[in-house]
Amino acid sequence: MLQIMADKGLVVRDESQRSHIYEAAVAEEETQRQLVGYLMERAFNGSAQKLVMQALSAKKAPPEELAAIRKLLDEMEAA
Repeated sequence: MLQIMADKGLVVRDESQRSHIYEAAVAEEETQRQLVGYLMERAFNGSAQKLVMQALSAKKAPPEELAAIRKLLDEMEAA
């Protein structure tokens, strides 16, 4: 499975040791960004508002996460 993923460029392989070591070719944040963009386009017709509303209503977010979301929104509005 990892060999196939390496062939597709999804993981990189370090062959310098006896046991090959694999790691993701793309950072977690970039993968999440791509997945959210894909989901937003396909399931929410490109609407960030619909995506966020569904995400927040699906599971209660802890106060510290809500505070971080508010801070991000404030920063985006100020820019």
